[in-house]
Amino acid sequence: MAKVVTFGELMLRIQPADYYRFVQVDSMTTTFGGGEANVSVSLANYGNESYFVTKLPTHEIGQAAVNSLRKYGVHTEYIVRGGPRVGIYYNEKGASQRGSKCIYDRAGSSIQLAKPEEFNWKEILKDAKWFHITGITPALGPNMVTACIEACKTAREMGITTSCDLNYRGKLWTKDEARAAMTEICKYVDVCISNEDDANDVFGIKSEGTDTTKGELNNDGYVSVARQLKEKFGFKKVAITLRSSINANRNDWQALLYVDDKDYAFSKKYEMWIVDRVGGGDSFGGGLIHSQLKGMSTQDSINWAVAASCLKHSIIGDYNMVSEDEVNKLAGGDGSGRIQR
Repeated sequence: MAKVVTFGELMLRIQPADYYRFVQVDSMTTTFGGGEANVSVSLANYGNESYFVTKLPTHEIGQAAVNSLRKYGVHTEYIVRGGPRVGIYYNEKGASQRGSKCIYDRAGSSIQLAKPEEFNWKEILKDAKWFHITGITPALGPNMVTACIEACKTAREMGITTSCDLNYRGKLWTKDEARAAMTEICKYVDVCISNEDDANDVFGIKSEGTDTTKGELNNDGYVSVARQLKEKFGFKKVAITLRSSINANRNDWQALLYVDDKDYAFSKKYEMWIVDRVGGGDSFGGGLIHSQLKGMSTQDSINWAVAASCLKHSIIGDYNMVSEDEVNKLAGGDGSGRIQR
């Protein structure tokens, strides 16, 4: 299969068990995760040559982070080692009308302090077919903005397809900072991925007749959003995930893939009962990249990506632990959830 490279921060995830709140517990469980790493694990599970690039410390926690990727077949030889610490995020699972809560402890992490020249992109991207980043990595600081621009620019020069998930994080930077950085990065992006809010948060492009806080989405308005994004940056394709949040446990899940006004498609809509919300968008990105590499049609590609992401919502942790066969089954119409024996 194809060589795919992703670049970002791998963090330690710390979380109370079940639906306990932070203030209730004396102990919490730990796993690893992060936007681009989550994509990389999905791609490895589907049989791709998946490479994740970051910087991690040389101590045991840094090594545990590396091992969490190797466990699932992700290539780690381009990970730079050094720096003081692994970034952390604390996650509290929401339930019913109480939303989940994420608290970041990422300041001074190894990747945030990394210098752009530590990453030899021509070597890293050699023989790659696809390169993927998100808007989370440049939000870590000016050095990462530069590194992302250099990576995407190099990929463009090498003829490698580049995708970017806008992934706006208001706890990491302002909308003005995001707009300035992402406008430059998107000059070198072929496939843009957004959720129902990101295009508005980052670029001020909004779907008319939509109110995400009330779970009201106007699908026709998102065709216009995709068209405007493509016209603004020259993207080859735009994918937008469409989440209607009934409450923290129940979401409707659908997506749009737009090539042009004659070639776009909405996926089937799934009604999901959520086990773990984190990583849902990343699993969509992984599914979209894989389906595009397989040469699927616009309709089949968006169906496959949404099915992959739907399954992720049933899995605890950041990583999407599903196989290509399992996604094929759901994308093919079998969503019964019946026991297999």
